[in-house]
Amino acid sequence: QVQLVESGGGLVQPGGSLRLSCAASGSTFSFYTMGWYRQAPGKQRELVAAITSGGRTNYVDSVKGRFTISRDIPKNTVYLQMNSLKPEDTAVYYCNAKHSLSPAWGDYWGQGTQVTVSS
Repeated sequence: QVQLVESGGGLVQPGGSLRLSCAASGSTFSFYTMGWYRQAPGKQRELVAAITSGGRTNYVDSVKGRFTISRDIPKNTVYLQMNSLKPEDTAVYYCNAKHSLSPAWGDYWGQGTQVTVSS
């Protein structure tokens, strides 16, 4: 079983920055794609950013150039650096680990952390 422990959410002003952290158990990055999802009230959960076990990254268009997903392999921690934050970025952000071969082999979620962008 993979455990995901998130931190770093909070209240930030528009244009500000925030870094989310997700600490994963075991050698997660060897077998899993790590992702950050978000869900705003009344909306479906969407994939914000992902990084594969090989280090390839992908972002939803709305955050390209502003958000960066990265990982610290020795610490088994994935980060989401969020810059130039906008009110529409307000959501609950979830860390996710999906097995690289198939979600059937493993699909785990963190508890979620609230990010609020407001003046």
